Parts: sequence; C-alpha cells; structure tokens
Amino acid sequence: MKPTVKSKMPNLNLSVFAVMTQLAEEHKAVNLSQGFPDFDCDPELIDLVYQYLKSGKNQYAPMPGVPALRGEISKKIAGLYKANYDPQTEITITAGATEALYAAITAVVSSGDEVIIFEPFYDAYPPVVQYSGGKPVFIRLSPPDFSIPWDEVKKAVTSRTKLMILNSPHNPTGSILNEDDLRELAEIVDGTSVLIVSDEVYEHIVFDGFRHLSLATLPELRKRTFLISSFGKTYHTTGWKIGYCAAPEPLTAELRKIHQFITFAVNTPVQWAYADFLKERDDYLALSAFYQKKRDLFRRSIDSSRFEVLPCKGTYFQLADYSKISRKNDTEFVTELIKTHGVAAIPLSPFYHDSAGHKIIRFCFAKKDETLINAAELLCRI
Repeated sequence: MKPTVKSKMPNLNLSVFAVMTQLAEEHKAVNLSQGFPDFDCDPELIDLVYQYLKSGKNQYAPMPGVPALRGEISKKIAGLYKANYDPQTEITITAGATEALYAAITAVVSSGDEVIIFEPFYDAYPPVVQYSGGKPVFIRLSPPDFSIPWDEVKKAVTSRTKLMILNSPHNPTGSILNEDDLRELAEIVDGTSVLIVSDEVYEHIVFDGFRHLSLATLPELRKRTFLISSFGKTYHTTGWKIGYCAAPEPLTAELRKIHQFITFAVNTPVQWAYADFLKERDDYLALSAFYQKKRDLFRRSIDSSRFEVLPCKGTYFQLADYSKISRKNDTEFVTELIKTHGVAAIPLSPFYHDSAGHKIIRFCFAKKDETLINAAELLCRI
C-alpha cells in the first residue's frame, strides 16, 4: 500500500516571493519583487567572517547564541530604546527573524487561542498560528496610510486572545507606529494576559525625519513582548539568515525550548563577525538616509508613469496603485508586468487572508541605482 500524507495545511501554496522571483529569472526581468539587495555588504564584514573562519570559530555556537553578540545587541537596544535586556537570559540568536517568529508563536499559542493579525501581513504569520492550533483574527489596514484602527482592535480582544502580532516599520505598506499607537496599544492590553510579537526587522529604515518607536520603549509593553529583529535587512546580508529575539526571561525561556529543536544554534563565525561589526554604530544609524535616497530616486524616476505611489515612511518597499493602467487583478497584472514589460513586483493580495480587491503592487527599492533607473524606464513606457 502506498503511504499517504494528510496535509495539515492543504490550502497553503508556495510563497509568492519564491514564485515571482522564479518567474523573473525565467523572463530575465528586472527583479523588484523579493526583498533583498542586488548589491553586496560592507567588505569589512566579509573580512571579519573570513577572519573567524580562519581562527577556528567553526563548531556549534551556544544554543542561545555567541555571548559577545548577545552582549552587543543588549547594548544597542539600551542605547536606542532605553530598554535593558539581560544578554544571558533575555536575548536569543536565531536562524533569521522568521525562525524567531516561528519559535515565539509556537511557544505560546495553543489549540483554540486567538491571535490578532493586521493585514496586509508578512505571509509567515497566519500559517505558524494555524500550525499551532491557533485561530487568526484579522484586522484590516486601509490605504493610503494603512494606520491601525484601534477601536476595532479593542473590540477584537477577548478572553481567548493569547497573542497580537505587530510589524513596524510595516512590510508591505511602509507605515510606522507613532507615539499615539503605542499608547493605544498599552491601554488595550493593560489588565489582560495578551502577549505581543513585535516584528521590527526594518527598525533602522525609517524616513523623512521620523524615528522608529520600538515596543521596548514602554515598560508596560516590554514585559509582554517578543521583540524580533534581523541583521539581514540592516547589513545587506539576507542570505546569512541571522536574527534575534529579545524578551523578558519567562518568555525567552519558552522561546528557547522551541529554538533548541529547530536549529539548536546558528552560524558561528557570522555571529562573531556581527558582534564586532555592531560596535560601529554609524553603520546602522546611517541606513535610513541610505535607503531614503533610493526611495526618492525610484519615486522620482516613475513620476511620469501611470502608477500612483502611496506613502512610504519606512522599510525598503514602495506600494503603487495601477488602477489607471489595468483592470486585471494584482496577480494577473504582476505576471503581465514580468512577461511583457520586463519588471518583477509582488502582488498585494497574498498579504491578505482573502481577496483585498486593491489594485496595488509592491516594489522593492533595495537595489543599485542603475537597477532602479532601468526598471523605472520600463515602467514609464506602460
């Protein structure tokens, strides 16, 4: 008898990022779809990795991460957000932010628990909740600013709410949380047992004089929050897959129970290299200005096109409305964009649990200037 497998998630398909990147490669399109740079990281960082490879740092790292790196992360968070995390018991190095998300959600969500997710969402959130037996409760953010409707959030919190997942700066919309948002959130969760996962991987990419407001800045939020970030977005090293989670000791203890059986530990020489490189604060403090130039270049370059760009306060993604160009749905339009016009983007619909009905797509501007200009020329011809 042939073995069969009953799928836990029969309706879950291959990630849209993988699909569009593959399609872009097949048609040799300019790839503004998946969120990774087409330029390299600082040569000094590569030299540091090589240095630690040569010096014998090639065996398992401690399960929670190399102590030197956890120490530097603790210093960075304290310096930026005035929040103190014990590097020994409250910071864990993970195989990218996605592993940290998986470990945090899995650690606390049980069958029947409700998890509030804002949509559009990073596509990893709902499947992990469902794998753990949880029930996603979706709250929709609306264009053009995609701000959080806190009255809806207040109504959505029940005795069954275990977790809320927030993302700021927000992928895919580029919106950010402000002080009023943090106060509203703190009031809503006060007196509840609701936990929070705060996805802050784009923390150093905020524009126009705004600043990133981490949930760690408010003690009443920090005590219930898994703070998750990533080095890949900050140092243009998405392929190295090193992220981290900072959380109070009781939350960290539960996260590490899961982490130890996913990867146990992550890349040792890269951790040592990041530990050294984190000491150079100017590198991450200059990132906002670096990417704002790219955002502004891309927006200027498609100004004469028929696309309408939406506000972008952070991340390296730009949303654009194509309703003046086509009546096709976003997946059909993006496919046509790749095959006919030679530019790859990401449709917005996979960031929703059902069809959003928007004619909006996402471009990634973490690219060389010549890549952005080339793509813009093609877009302006449509």
